Amino acid sequence: MKRFERIITIVLDSVGIGEAPDAKSFNDQGADTLGHLCSYWNGKLAIPQLEDLGIGRILRATPLKGIKAKSGISSAVGKMREVSAGKDSLDGHWEMMGVPVDSALDTFPNGFPQRLVEQIEQFSNRRVILNQVYSGTRAIEDYGEEQIAEGALIVYTSGDSVLQVAACETVVPVEELYRICRFIRFTLDDSGWQIGRVIARPFIRMDSRSFRRTANRRDYTIVPGHETVLDILSTNNISVCGIGKINDIFSGRGIDRKIHTTSNQDGLYQVINILEDKKYRFIFANLVDFDSQYGHRRDPRGYGKELERVDHLLQSVIAKISESDLLLITADHGNDPTFCGHDHTREYVPLIAYSPNLTNGDLGIRETFCDLGATVLENFNLKSKQNIGASFLSKL
Repeated sequence: MKRFERIITIVLDSVGIGEAPDAKSFNDQGADTLGHLCSYWNGKLAIPQLEDLGIGRILRATPLKGIKAKSGISSAVGKMREVSAGKDSLDGHWEMMGVPVDSALDTFPNGFPQRLVEQIEQFSNRRVILNQVYSGTRAIEDYGEEQIAEGALIVYTSGDSVLQVAACETVVPVEELYRICRFIRFTLDDSGWQIGRVIARPFIRMDSRSFRRTANRRDYTIVPGHETVLDILSTNNISVCGIGKINDIFSGRGIDRKIHTTSNQDGLYQVINILEDKKYRFIFANLVDFDSQYGHRRDPRGYGKELERVDHLLQSVIAKISESDLLLITADHGNDPTFCGHDHTREYVPLIAYSPNLTNGDLGIRETFCDLGATVLENFNLKSKQNIGASFLSKL
């Protein structure tokens, strides 16, 4: 069984590949992010690098329209099923790293309790507006003017366990917004509320009628209840680099170097750059724009174009992968841009493993995202106390 000097994991945030067996429990029957994208583009979605890596060979009820099922390449493919109680980014990433979320975190379909709102207002000396389940982009479109005029805080949530705070950077400086969100995180941790993430959402005014989110997003997450694969790697002197929102999702635990990014393209450039540094033996990158910019906005045209841009840059990543490296490409959940509503969708996620000396392989259907973390640990001859997940290293 071959072991690798480095493992690089790239999470295509929200690129699901078909409804999961428990999709009905989430009212997500029929969701299929990648399948519906290919259909929307009428088979003309141009993702040749992912096609070469075998994404068309992943077992599905129906083939991906316009995507060839290529074989004879240096990859093994499959898909993973999520077992966590939710379908948020936190659930997906934690499960990949060996800590599935067993019980559902709190959600607030009717807005946050008045007591919490009052605590936020008292600490920030700013009024809270909105406080509803709301699309993030619509929140700033509908309430941006009021926020700027009053110096208020736009607080909203979604179907996930998140509390989001949006404010214009010229009215509420970014560092002040971060300080407010840290206060909310500490307040929640001291309370009985179990909210997965507090998200700072800075934006700027483009003109008198439009606003745009900036790249200064920060996520303040609840701390994992058990040691993650990242913790185990770091404890055993396996250096970890987290790119994108990875550091935020794991509250900085088990990460030796954090790199925040401004876009999916920047994320991939950071991966390419860090591959030059042999110090980091586990590189964990999240490409969030699929989810935040296109999935939640139900924009299949923009989603497809972004997937094509990322696919093009993946060529440069592949060129840097040596025989001693293993590249894993997956996702953390679905977010079908053709589906109803604006929330994540419960789906299988693709699993692609690539290294120049691999042979055409089948990883099958993995029963939990934990299999990815178990594979990472086996590769570095390490074990988890939880012992969750089945490694697929022997199949590579």
